[in-house]
Amino acid sequence: MKQNEKSHAIIFLILLLLIGTSFTTLSSSKNVSPIGKQGGRIINGQILFAPYYSKTTYLINNNGTINHTWSSAYQPFTEAYWLGNGTILRPIISSGGGIQKILWDGTLAWDYRYTVVGCTCHHDIKYLPNGNVLMIVWVTKTRNQAIAEGRSPNTIQGSTFTPDKIIEVKPTGPTSGDIVWEWNVWDHLIQDYDSSKNNYGVVGDHPELIDINFGDDFVDDWLHTNSVDYNPEFDQLLIDVHNFDEVWVIDHSTTTEEAAGHTGGHYGHGGDLLYRWGNPQSYRAGTSSDQKLYGQHDASWIKPGFPGAGHILIFNNGLNRPGGQYSSVDEFAPPVDADGYYYLEPGSAYGPENLTWSYTANPPTSFYSNVFGSAIRLKDGDTLICDGIPGKFLEVTPDKTTVWQYTNPYPNPAQNWVFKIDYIPPEEPPEPPQNNTPDLQCEGNMNWTNIQPGGTVHGSFQVENIGNPNSTLNWTVDSYPNWGTWSFTPMSGGNLTPEEGTHTVQVYVTAPDQKNTKFQGVIRVVNTDNQSDYCIIPVYLKTPLSQDLYFHQFFERMFQQYLHAFPILRHLLMH
Repeated sequence: MKQNEKSHAIIFLILLLLIGTSFTTLSSSKNVSPIGKQGGRIINGQILFAPYYSKTTYLINNNGTINHTWSSAYQPFTEAYWLGNGTILRPIISSGGGIQKILWDGTLAWDYRYTVVGCTCHHDIKYLPNGNVLMIVWVTKTRNQAIAEGRSPNTIQGSTFTPDKIIEVKPTGPTSGDIVWEWNVWDHLIQDYDSSKNNYGVVGDHPELIDINFGDDFVDDWLHTNSVDYNPEFDQLLIDVHNFDEVWVIDHSTTTEEAAGHTGGHYGHGGDLLYRWGNPQSYRAGTSSDQKLYGQHDASWIKPGFPGAGHILIFNNGLNRPGGQYSSVDEFAPPVDADGYYYLEPGSAYGPENLTWSYTANPPTSFYSNVFGSAIRLKDGDTLICDGIPGKFLEVTPDKTTVWQYTNPYPNPAQNWVFKIDYIPPEEPPEPPQNNTPDLQCEGNMNWTNIQPGGTVHGSFQVENIGNPNSTLNWTVDSYPNWGTWSFTPMSGGNLTPEEGTHTVQVYVTAPDQKNTKFQGVIRVVNTDNQSDYCIIPVYLKTPLSQDLYFHQFFERMFQQYLHAFPILRHLLMH
């Protein structure tokens, strides 16, 4: 009998293996369902996604065909983002957290790790127009630190307490970056638990501050911030705070010092919250009946020029939602004026009270993802949704009709979770040429002798893209000597093609005050899209002895008096 049971078990395992194999070899086209095309409303761009349990990023078209893949040694933390020209940026799950920038051919152009002790980058990132990247960071505090800031000891279950911060990283090399801006939740707390501790005040009077005692659970991950977005018009950040069931808006125009305080920046409030919405219980302005968000993900501003521009779109997971566990995609219009200031009725919660638009399924419980999920507004007014745990992507019209859907089969149907997706519209090339890589080249050197201390000299060098035809080069002067005063015209440039030839950079230097001194160094010019592509311009400047100085001052006065005379002498003296 035991032998038969063993044989049956072996047969069962073989059947499972065969079934699993059949799942993994499914054609991707079988996972696409065009539903009622409605005059061709179905998306005609591409979708970029990185399945949570995979180390591969996929680019597909609307029939599920794979146009391209990028491989990595790491799982994604959330999603890969399209930067253009076949380049993606993806946050990764690694020790301390990090980012990888991968080119179309698989070249790892930037592989950054944040290595501050007690900190871990997690969840989302945001690529900024200046080329820097925003990252969300867990900051580990001790139990005693949390109590000192006013947290009730009864709600700290372990030895640590973990709030969040946002950092802005400027890439400086293939694996390096500088933190050029930072905002920390820890600098904007309030509590009414213990008057002998820091941050004591009336919580309901300060919606711009964060109650350290709100939320009894998840103390190891107090806030669970899971997305960050950027509004270039207002220079503001939108932060999705899962465990508060809220979204927050903060000022990005501040310096790091101002972001740690309550004044400064364009809006005059430092790093305090400019706006919050979703759960007014968090600042004592409502009850559970006023709550709008339930474990939400992927809060983002709808882009200018798109239907609903300036509104906020969010995947509202519906975790512990009264009336049933179902998800929705919600759009609301924040009460903001043309200058980026938000209105709050004194003694009330932030508006709006009602949603502008919302999508739920029929029946509602057939659309539910307890975690993950995202939504993107398309140019035609449709909304592209990622139903995270089922691994399903769907396009719905403004009247909430589903016109297209796709079920992710990767790495296999049992592990097809997708945190969020990115959409590449058809106006961008669906598949960039294989040979569109730029290549930076510089020519020139700076060599000045017998320069009067404090005098200004002029030179120039040339920048050129010697890469493949039709490639575009974005470059900048990355560093230069720390002696003297330097200026470059221009300091940077963009979209330089090989067909344009050389581009001249004018350089002006005010010499240091020291006499009889040699100054040396280099000017470093980099390809901003590939930090490993750079060139060096050598620099040499020498100030003369006192008698040499008088000699040159004599000729300087003579040359100024006779502007067009002595051309040969001018050349010999390098004037």
